[in-house]
Amino acid sequence: MRVGVSEQSARKVRDPREGARWMIERAAAARRAGLDSLFVGDHHGTPAPYYQNVPIIARMLAEWGDAPAGCLFLLPLWNPVLLAEQVGTLAAIAGGRFIVQVGLGDDEAQFAAMGTTVRTRVSAFEQSLDAVRRLLAGEVVSASGRFSFREARLALRPAEPVEIWIGASAPPAIDRAARLADGFLAAPGATLAQAREQIRHYREQCAAHGRSPAAVAVRRDVYVADSRADAEAATGAIVKAGYRGFDPSALVIGTIDEVAARFRALGDLGYSDVIVRHVTDEQSYVLASLARLAEVRKAVL
Repeated sequence: MRVGVSEQSARKVRDPREGARWMIERAAAARRAGLDSLFVGDHHGTPAPYYQNVPIIARMLAEWGDAPAGCLFLLPLWNPVLLAEQVGTLAAIAGGRFIVQVGLGDDEAQFAAMGTTVRTRVSAFEQSLDAVRRLLAGEVVSASGRFSFREARLALRPAEPVEIWIGASAPPAIDRAARLADGFLAAPGATLAQAREQIRHYREQCAAHGRSPAAVAVRRDVYVADSRADAEAATGAIVKAGYRGFDPSALVIGTIDEVAARFRALGDLGYSDVIVRHVTDEQSYVLASLARLAEVRKAVL
């Protein structure tokens, strides 16, 4: 099993430079821990500060090395030509394989801020994914559906194929991942029982479409603690406040041995990758947890 990190991009800071510094420091800490992949997310028109994916991952890559890296793109919110160009440039900066995670997105306010609507997001997603793939493959592409452009091409193309993972939780979205993507990314709020059902459905749909996935990943929100007392100090109040509305059993909080056991249970279900995000945003706690993830990774290899 591989262990990667998806760094949170929403920050509550007085000075925006501080939040950027935290993300850069965490990328360096993840590299020291020997983690297997590095990602950031994608949101737009947010009420709170949010570090945009392309510039921040580009800076983080300077700390990262040659392990796989990538970022999420909410496809309906992006012009496909611009997105392909950003991926081409990021893949040139990255020392290793570049992975594009893609999702539908939600929240009508976010769509309105970007000049579109949730109502058309599924068709926009599929049309965008098709165009992006063709551009990355070197084709000249025109479109007249949800996106309209003529004779677009991508000259700065990745040196090696870009993997595309679809994040999904609902059955139709899981089917879409099996049909269209190289990999599947299960949502962080899924309980173990839900994660079992999702991977069962995904494998079933892959077989129906005659596809073999490159990765079957699951997101987990975690804290790797030095002790139970440390876990309580770092995350107790956050969990009691109803962290993100998740079922508490979906969170992975505990010592190195406890976290490793939870990851192994996911591996037993067939997940190839666990992509972590930290429950706490306190920098000292996150850096310490990242360091301990090195031992978790060794325990689940």
